[in-house]
Amino acid sequence: MEHACGKYADFEGLRERAVALRREGLSLRQIRDELQVHNKDVLQRLVEGEPPPAWTKRPRAKDDLRERARELRKQGWTYNRIQTELGCSKSSVSLWVRDLPHPELKCTPKEQRERMNAGLARLQASRQQEREAAKQAAATAVGELSDRELFLTGVALYWAEGTKDKPHTRRECVEFVNSDPGMISVFLAWLDLLDVNRDRLHCRVMIHESADVTAAEHHWADLVGIDRSALGKTILKKHNPTTVRKNTGDSYRGCLGIRVRQGVDLYPRIEGAWYGIVVGANSAT
Repeated sequence: MEHACGKYADFEGLRERAVALRREGLSLRQIRDELQVHNKDVLQRLVEGEPPPAWTKRPRAKDDLRERARELRKQGWTYNRIQTELGCSKSSVSLWVRDLPHPELKCTPKEQRERMNAGLARLQASRQQEREAAKQAAATAVGELSDRELFLTGVALYWAEGTKDKPHTRRECVEFVNSDPGMISVFLAWLDLLDVNRDRLHCRVMIHESADVTAAEHHWADLVGIDRSALGKTILKKHNPTTVRKNTGDSYRGCLGIRVRQGVDLYPRIEGAWYGIVVGANSAT
């Protein structure tokens, strides 16, 4: 096809051919290749007013939701009730059903609230299942850690949560405090990797005095793999009756502090490894 001066000559002739091809069921890409028209704007003008063939239409993920929303609206459901039932946005519901007549109220306000609460409960349960599935998939994707991966993880973990020297005081003390059993487990595995024997560890519980101190001590001792009697003296936080605490209940175990005795040789290794991570991250960008 000849094109003069960068513009398409005989536009009407081209359009007649494009319309004929469109009505034969060709897609835009096929018409483009057939007529050698690679300008998108011109191509759109050539088939203007001609609907695309059905086979080129992609099914939309929300088509089923839309149809279900329309069915529920015809049954007299409100926007809010449809939203909670289907787990979609209220704006989407409005867009899908706004051409349908408004339903007459068929239930009391109390019944509406009960239905809303039931719908919200289903929505929350569905979202919780999705969260759990996502977490499980992510955990499975990690798989078994190599020694190098565990080493780097432990260094980053310690530098985020462990005791660090200050410019004005160099103590080179290796101490880690946390309330998350998972963090403690990773830290202990990291120490094992660094050949730090458990007899070098001084562990003590830090907890609110109104909690079950004995249960907390047993919990942390079992996690570390030592007898409760091997724990250092538990540090109790005084109770303030004017403070509303949220860290209560059977799951509250306080924190565990782990200090590595004779850690003066270990601290510089941790500090240096962390600086190596920083340099490596910066060079990667």
